[in-house]
Amino acid sequence: MRFLNETGDGALCALPYLFEFWALPHQLPPEGDWRAWVILGGRGAGKTRAGAEWVRGLVEGPRPMDPGRARSVALVGETYDQVRDVMIKGPSGILECSPPDRRPDWKASERRLIWPNGATAQAFSAHDPDGLRGPQFDAAWADELAKWTKGVETLDMLQFALRLGERPRLCVTTTPRNVPVLVELLELPSTVVSHAPTEANRANLAASFLEEVRSRYAGSRLARQELDGVVLTDIEGTLWPGALLEAARCDQVPPLDRMVVALDPAVSAGPEADACGIVVAGARMQGPPQDWCAYVLADRTVQGVSPHGWAQAAVAAMDAFGAERLVAEVNQGGQLVQEVIRQVDAFVPFTAVHAARGKAARAEPVAALYEQGRVRHVDKLGALEDQMGRMTLHGYEGKGSPDRVDALVWALHELMIAPAAQYRFPRARMA
Repeated sequence: MRFLNETGDGALCALPYLFEFWALPHQLPPEGDWRAWVILGGRGAGKTRAGAEWVRGLVEGPRPMDPGRARSVALVGETYDQVRDVMIKGPSGILECSPPDRRPDWKASERRLIWPNGATAQAFSAHDPDGLRGPQFDAAWADELAKWTKGVETLDMLQFALRLGERPRLCVTTTPRNVPVLVELLELPSTVVSHAPTEANRANLAASFLEEVRSRYAGSRLARQELDGVVLTDIEGTLWPGALLEAARCDQVPPLDRMVVALDPAVSAGPEADACGIVVAGARMQGPPQDWCAYVLADRTVQGVSPHGWAQAAVAAMDAFGAERLVAEVNQGGQLVQEVIRQVDAFVPFTAVHAARGKAARAEPVAALYEQGRVRHVDKLGALEDQMGRMTLHGYEGKGSPDRVDALVWALHELMIAPAAQYRFPRARMA
């Protein structure tokens, strides 16, 4: 209140347009000699406002008619309509952010903004990379780069067009996706990056929006990308690329014919010990095996607990989902695994499985089920999916042991692979 009382009327009128006063840290350009500034953020993190204010900061001078540091700016979006409706006329766009005495005019027929001081900004569509041949600029703002269908070609043309002034610069505002144009730009030594999740801008977002998206998508790869603003890159040779996991996602589960809980026991306890993988899955098994479909329902993995603790967690998962059987790997625990389980529930249906092959060899036929579209993910499985993305034909590329993946593999083997083999070769299985 004291600040407001001591501030003159003119300063108060100007205050809404002093972005440095209101901006979040990720919305302000970094110091240093960079060529491209990439703002990676979740939905609603304030990326568009940051891009619009960056353009304002370049083209405006101290007074309305004074020149700024940039005179010619390229505005590039996925389409012309999105440049106009989001970058220029949107609620966080250039026109809305500009004070009345410095607000540019939008010339729709020319697809051009013209400021009172003579600076201009021209709109371009990423669907038309060749539209950037010929013009030249001293600054450019590229919005939602990761969505551009001709991203590499358009960014190449834009880079060639940034050739005016002493330090032509590019600002990129985008929700991250694992696409070549973004990955390659981030790897350049002349690129600097700001990062912010959706919740960084929660003061300007509806509380109901945050509550809904977090409850609906928390723990998923989609949330890490769209809300946390993380670039989810695929490890070379992964058995489960990100696109495969996204294709497996579903919202509803049909009536299931069978359900199991799979357990990959930890051989030690304590905070530094490997986790104990516990995965719940079920299957719809109508018709021949090629028509069966499995549903991964939950990841109930625990860490740092005693054998009695993980046994309790596995039995609790069975009770919660009404699973018919508990499947547990016994290579390292042997008879002890079953004995611990029996101490918790003496009558639990139990199947002991032995790993005769390496983890990658066991995982490969399960990954093939995903490629065939026969596995669905229906819960918050972010930690499990992260491990899946690190499993390659040559082994696990992450830290520690892929306990969650091991449990998943045993569950889907019990539900899909072993019954299918019995269905096809009943005599061989009986022998």
